[in-house]
Amino acid sequence: MQQSEMSIKSRNAITYSIDQYLQYFYDIAVECPYNLPQKAVYRQQQFVSLPDDLFGKFLEAGFRRNGNTIYTMVCPNCSRCIPIRIEADLFIPNRNQKRVLRRNEDLTISMGSLKITEEKLFLCGRFLEQRYPLKGNSPVGYYGSFFANSVTSTVEIEYRCAGKLVGVAIVDIGCNWANAVYFYFDPSESGRSPGTFNILHLVDLCRKNNIKYVYLGYLIREVRAMKYKENFNPHFLLQKGDWVTSKK
Repeated sequence: MQQSEMSIKSRNAITYSIDQYLQYFYDIAVECPYNLPQKAVYRQQQFVSLPDDLFGKFLEAGFRRNGNTIYTMVCPNCSRCIPIRIEADLFIPNRNQKRVLRRNEDLTISMGSLKITEEKLFLCGRFLEQRYPLKGNSPVGYYGSFFANSVTSTVEIEYRCAGKLVGVAIVDIGCNWANAVYFYFDPSESGRSPGTFNILHLVDLCRKNNIKYVYLGYLIREVRAMKYKENFNPHFLLQKGDWVTSKK
């Protein structure tokens, strides 16, 4: 597996608290994006930019990023969205994950600043059309309002086979954390288990750069596309304000 990576530079951290910002957050109720049978309530706020340490504090408190919006779920009578993270140095791949690594040894991996190209828009469009064929979903919309509209240091990881683009990961990276924002891939390459491989690569990337945490977003066991995250062990789930070790 060949790899060319942009260097990750550490920055002097300042101690921040998110408490002073929470008073400015507001709630929005919408239909559940995961098709669960109740209203979803987002507690959110928009930012222009966030210092590394402050964004890390939001991640630690279970918040996520969608474009320049920082949010958490406060749905009444529902707690299925469970924040999940991995500590890179503690992770041990299982037998299936080792097979996924071998299956993808032919990939060339590169990392750099986010760039919008026709090639990426085409691949993202194919992915959305097959996986999330919702009205209004478009690769231009995803890149314009979601990926490129960031409040922190965001990079793009490209996975290629013999020059062909087969997957792209959008990742926020700080001094002590990596945040998996989004990953799309060629649907015809699903046999590679690209989602699993992407997480394995992020863990390896963090180990090499002394980054402790890999945030994987939400574990929702009722949603098949998200359930696979709990196969990475040991993992930690945010439950009642504490990150608790959980292993299948």
